[in-house]
Amino acid sequence: MSEDKDEAATPTATAESRFKGVWYEIVRGSTLVSILAVIAALLIGAILIAAINPDVHRTAGYFFARPQDFFAAVWDAVANGYLALFKSAFFNADRDTFAAAIRPLTDTLTYATPLIAAGLGVGLTFRVGLFNIGGRGQMIVGAACAAWIGFSLDLPAGIHLILAVCAGVIGGGLWGGVAGFLKARTGAHEVILTIMLNYVAFYLVSWMLRTQGLLQAPGSVNPKSPPMKETAVLPSLFGSQFTLHWGFVLVIAATVFVWWLINRSALGFEFRAVGFNPNAAQTAGINVSRMYVYAMLIAGGLVGLAGANQVLGTQSGGLTSGVDAGIGFDAITVALLGRSTPWGIFAAGILFGAFKAGGFGMQAAEGIPVEIVTIVQSVIVLFIAAPPLVRAMFFLPGRQRAKKAEKLSATEGVAS
Repeated sequence: MSEDKDEAATPTATAESRFKGVWYEIVRGSTLVSILAVIAALLIGAILIAAINPDVHRTAGYFFARPQDFFAAVWDAVANGYLALFKSAFFNADRDTFAAAIRPLTDTLTYATPLIAAGLGVGLTFRVGLFNIGGRGQMIVGAACAAWIGFSLDLPAGIHLILAVCAGVIGGGLWGGVAGFLKARTGAHEVILTIMLNYVAFYLVSWMLRTQGLLQAPGSVNPKSPPMKETAVLPSLFGSQFTLHWGFVLVIAATVFVWWLINRSALGFEFRAVGFNPNAAQTAGINVSRMYVYAMLIAGGLVGLAGANQVLGTQSGGLTSGVDAGIGFDAITVALLGRSTPWGIFAAGILFGAFKAGGFGMQAAEGIPVEIVTIVQSVIVLFIAAPPLVRAMFFLPGRQRAKKAEKLSATEGVAS
């Protein structure tokens, strides 16, 4: 009879050990940490929203007499704030028509489009072991090249647009390639190189925007280019009532390309090998210096695509020196949150696009400063950079502890 009991218990023990193994694999993974980092940042944002709310201040004055008023005020402030953010970023059921209700989602995707493209460029270099913080310069140069083609040439609609987009990709790629070439040839650190190239790009394009015959609009004294010609403007994706344009489709294609490049191509295998251990890759016959150049060329092209999206779509009225709008640096955050994976970056870009679109709506509807959203984004980066802190906050076992527990559960499953 004891043998029958053991045989009956074995499937249960095996199922339990498998469940534990799956759970510990989830705990050890980085995806859960990223999700919890966002949740923790939103909780901190909630505290800040409550801290600046006038009703919370008022009810705090008689907290000990009627504490329920204080907690109700806190709940109303936080709930109304995040509800306003959701309505401004995804869906507003209070609008009269479905098209008007869904417009916030299209605004979010519009904000996310350059963030995803630039994030893909930054994330690609992370996979190769490089820290590319030159997104601003690469984006400005890419936008300048795309803008020059967009306003100076007279070409048929399809050809003009394709040529302008390609000019932006090539311009950003060459600017990123400069950093990669100097890194490979001289061994200079890519952080210093890309920082300096950011300044060079900014002041170079600023000078060109103030110089007649280069980028400045004829007869104008303002540092701004002429508007893009209609044949070079990215058409609207769902009609003129929405801001979303075909640049979002280009970004989806770029995400698929980067996924294929990293996971399915021989070049991507070499990129990952160099990022994992450049010395071992060199010993295996991989030209590490060449991989650095290739990675920065492709990454710069992706960031240049973000610049082309801006100047040919969202800001088609003319190029200015502020065309990057901080996207070059925000792309670092997007790449970190996306764990440098193409689809992770895609999701992170949409999230940060929602923060941008929803932040202004939250300020208009509830009077909550848009800087609160910026703080939430910064806290997300802080938590992403410190996974042990996130694990401690949510009482999760550390990676080493989870690994040992997983091995122990697997051993118990075999023994049972």
